[in-house]
Amino acid sequence: MRAAADTTILVTGATSGHGLGLARLLARQGAALVLLGRSPERLAAVERELTGLGPTPPRTIVCDLARRADVDRAADDLLADDRPLHALVNNAGIVNQRRELTPDGIESTFAVNVLAAYQLTARLLPRLRQSAPARVVIVSSDMHRIARLDLDDLEMRRGYSWWMAYGRSKLALVVMARELARRLQGTGVTVNAMDPGPVSSRIAQNNPSVVARLATAAVARLFPAPEKAARMAAALALAPAYAGVTGGYFRFGAERTPSVPADEGWVAARLLGECARMTGVPLPPP
Repeated sequence: MRAAADTTILVTGATSGHGLGLARLLARQGAALVLLGRSPERLAAVERELTGLGPTPPRTIVCDLARRADVDRAADDLLADDRPLHALVNNAGIVNQRRELTPDGIESTFAVNVLAAYQLTARLLPRLRQSAPARVVIVSSDMHRIARLDLDDLEMRRGYSWWMAYGRSKLALVVMARELARRLQGTGVTVNAMDPGPVSSRIAQNNPSVVARLATAAVARLFPAPEKAARMAAALALAPAYAGVTGGYFRFGAERTPSVPADEGWVAARLLGECARMTGVPLPPP
């Protein structure tokens, strides 16, 4: 069994909220960390904070997950050397009150929450396979239960609402995780989705409304600290108890039954096909 000190874990969205809490937990457990974030200043601050907690200072990569070229550049950076990658935690996520487009012309909630997770995972799968046993953890939410996937309107061009856009993105992540787990059976790479539960975070920071600002302040006061909320993701990424566990959805320390479409296989194939088309990155063959 691999020791934590010999485990390299990549965490996206690692400069605040759940991602930062997760990075702190993994560093204290001795994992070698690679941290992705959009802000060079916040990444530098996290690097300073975590240096000395783990066996080596964390490696940081500046990456705007809303930009497809940025995700490709980050993947190229990671693949440029022969260092292993034992776990990928797709943690980054956003909520937007209004429908906004990325520089690539894609609805931003879907671009950051879904396409970035797909693209980074697809690009890094060969390295994860080489490093097996390896794990992919996808941070979803129980908000997926309110949504349904409209495969003909994944970007919500019709009838946009922030809560439905967020819920759909989280449902897409659950479906994606389960389909990737099925396709990667026997490769030594496991894939699981999870919901950290309520967590004090800055996820709604892009929303300018008074309601959004008040909600963010209330979340900071009332919801659990990020380190506490991050325990499930840390366990899925590193704990021996989850070695070989794949295709699950976890919340509050236990596996739960997610809400997925009745025709999940067909929906998953269409969803991953659309992700491949929109990112220009096909999944590598089994």
